[in-house]
Amino acid sequence: MITASLAMAMEDTVSELQRNKDGIQQRWAICLHAFCDLTYISPVVFLYLLKECYIHGTCKATKKFRALQQQVHLVLHNYPQRGPAVFVVQCLYVLPTFGLHCEGFSHLIISSLRRYLKVTITNELAEAKDLAAHLFLDIVGGFVNHDEGVVVKILEVFDVQLTNIEKVMCPLKAKDDCSFDTAKFFVEQYIFELIESESYMNAVTLLEHFSIRQSGKSFLLSMMQKKQFKAAEKWATFTGESELCVLVQEYLSRNMLNNAYQTIKNNNLQKEFPDVYHKCKESSLKKLAEKGCWEVAEAKTNRDKQLLEYLVYLAMEAGYTEKVDELCERYSLEGFLNANVPEASSLPSRFLNLKDLVVEDIIFVDDFEALRNATCHLEGCKVVGLDCEWKPNYVKGSRPNKVSIMQLAGDNRVFIFDLLKLSEDVPDILGNCLTRILQSPRILKLGYNFQCDMKQLAHSYGELQCFKHYEMLLDIQNVFKEPRGGLSGLANKILGAGLNKTRRNSNWEQRPLTPNQLEYAALDAAVLVHIFRHVRNHSPTTDAEGHDKFEWKSYIVSHADKPKIKKPKKQGKKLLDAETEKQ
Repeated sequence: MITASLAMAMEDTVSELQRNKDGIQQRWAICLHAFCDLTYISPVVFLYLLKECYIHGTCKATKKFRALQQQVHLVLHNYPQRGPAVFVVQCLYVLPTFGLHCEGFSHLIISSLRRYLKVTITNELAEAKDLAAHLFLDIVGGFVNHDEGVVVKILEVFDVQLTNIEKVMCPLKAKDDCSFDTAKFFVEQYIFELIESESYMNAVTLLEHFSIRQSGKSFLLSMMQKKQFKAAEKWATFTGESELCVLVQEYLSRNMLNNAYQTIKNNNLQKEFPDVYHKCKESSLKKLAEKGCWEVAEAKTNRDKQLLEYLVYLAMEAGYTEKVDELCERYSLEGFLNANVPEASSLPSRFLNLKDLVVEDIIFVDDFEALRNATCHLEGCKVVGLDCEWKPNYVKGSRPNKVSIMQLAGDNRVFIFDLLKLSEDVPDILGNCLTRILQSPRILKLGYNFQCDMKQLAHSYGELQCFKHYEMLLDIQNVFKEPRGGLSGLANKILGAGLNKTRRNSNWEQRPLTPNQLEYAALDAAVLVHIFRHVRNHSPTTDAEGHDKFEWKSYIVSHADKPKIKKPKKQGKKLLDAETEKQ
């Protein structure tokens, strides 16, 4: 009956813990119900009740473990016999009798004690250390059955040293009940067994804990050969610079540049590997440049001239003229300003250009007259490609910047709406014009993940109703479900060439936009129309009369924000109160 009551109490505690994570430190339910005083509670009874709590809990195993860990941490304050640390060692002696629950409960109570010792000073820790050392001998001797991971945690949490093990071994030597001369030899033999069983991380942890240094290089190479890279790095860090250099060389021989770079960076080995360090940094910069993350790449250079010059070279290679000028001016880099930088249109044929997509004109719309003309033209189109751009924000946790421009492509022309300016100068007219396009059932709007863009538009311009409702939107991403490469990858698959995404993360708030920025923006919208028409016109599936059956109509979506309606109950209550006052 007592056990059932405790289990119910624990179940209530866990459910309460799920509802309110912020108040975990104030939950004392289990202590009040069963363990308000551990003075007369034996380890066996304690563990039995803990097992019942776990078995009767209804939430998932991980949440039960965390809840019980929190409760055991609190329970250790409740005066267990001979102190909390000794009490935990006694529990560890008993736990192997609990079968399948042994390993999990062992980690649970050890981690709870670790938390307890971080905030509380206990007087019986010296006694607990010796007792934990004795437990270690018993486990290695086969008298107590515990997993090697638990053994490592015991030695770490109780901070068992060779002196503690030697102290416990002395009485055994006197009785001729110990076959080892020294504690160090005993521990080394155990570690050797771990290495033989390829439990490298546990072996390295104990070598570091007891400050025992193996023959470094051969041990390190064995771990690398077995692909135990984390253990190898932990060992090399412990042994020092010479082993770290060997580790870097091993990473390089396996072409693991990122691992080599991180090791060099974390251990200040730039002077030992200057070429490798720059090679890894250059590889990182190239990846960022290919993603269009130029500002992040610039920050990663840390004003290193060699890396800055490489970044300029990448910008030149991508035809990003304004970025070349910007970097050269900011860092006073000579020899690049007069270099022959290729235009975007003359880049390798792997990238689409305006001629490929038959775009005859790009019109920047930033005043009333241009807005009116653009709207009239677009209303006459049956299909319009949509996209938008905004300046990236690299500050973690901060809100994204407002959408800067919106591109609308139709019939060989692309209109680029300056939303920042138009929303300030003519917000009502802008809203009306975009409503006529976005909410028109006669115009098929094409986008690529554009529903996400619409949310960003609505967030940026909450006062404009036009971004809260749209009709006839076909998201190309949903039709083709291209897993890699995004829109550029899809264009490459269908049209035979991708898009140059160099300027994706450029400064879209600057005015005027550069010709290359305008071309980039126009291509993103125009390619949607081109992909749609290409697939529709070249669809291999046709009916008897030759009409194509390209399946896209089922993917068309519409959306309208639902207005918030006040609950009638509250309104009714106010009316009832009013009537009562009148009476």
